[in-house]
Amino acid sequence: MDTAPSPEPIRFDTKIAVLLRTDLEPWQRLNVTSFLVSGLGTQLPEVIGEPYEDADGVPYLPMFRQPVMVFEATKETLTTAHARALSRALPRAVFTSDLFTTGNDRDNRAAVRAVPTADLDLVGLAVYGPKNAVDKVVKGARMHP
Repeated sequence: MDTAPSPEPIRFDTKIAVLLRTDLEPWQRLNVTSFLVSGLGTQLPEVIGEPYEDADGVPYLPMFRQPVMVFEATKETLTTAHARALSRALPRAVFTSDLFTTGNDRDNRAAVRAVPTADLDLVGLAVYGPKNAVDKVVKGARMHP
């Protein structure tokens, strides 16, 4: 019988949060979330855990090392959250309504580049950083149901 004490739960001093605009269709919420979080691991290797392997030794790709908190917010709250993320210089990814009409990565980047920051029609925002800072960014949003 194994009597070794259980390891303490892992606690993170950082947070990954995704904010979605409340008026999105279900398929859009999933699509936007997927696109937004894909950017974090490319620039922030510390958010990625170790690769997985099943009992038969079949390898699987590594994933985020911590949960992703998903929130929903009005257009106004999302715009405020974006400004807060910028003012705190937190790593972030954006998804604008224009990206629903493009069909490839090049056109996606061009669609964002064509619009001044203050005029972006945001439908989603991903942000990463210290818990306290991320909590301040998402203030006013509620957990996604």
